[in-house]
Amino acid sequence: MTQYLISFDDGEMDFPEEELPDVAKAAHAVVQEAEAAGVWVFSAGLESQRASIVATDGTVTDGPYPETKEVLGGFAVVEVPSREEALAWAAKIAVACRCAQEVRELLPAPTE
Repeated sequence: MTQYLISFDDGEMDFPEEELPDVAKAAHAVVQEAEAAGVWVFSAGLESQRASIVATDGTVTDGPYPETKEVLGGFAVVEVPSREEALAWAAKIAVACRCAQEVRELLPAPTE
């Protein structure tokens, strides 16, 4: 099976704040469904803050860079047999969270 990253940009969840409990309930229902189906690996929302960028020499700077237009707001990882199934789970998440989702296949872990 293949793991897929399903993610959305920070700021894309732009519904009225009073609707947050309904969105949270809908998102939780998708998580429960995916867990029951055995495809859920992990998910997390990210704080709306500037990231720190650590260079290869260890230098730390505040980021993202000013020219960056999109910043990751949250993500989920599912493990499914096909891209089509990953897209179907992304569609459920998009409806629950009320924002578009990006789907990307993760590279397999290296084998020894």
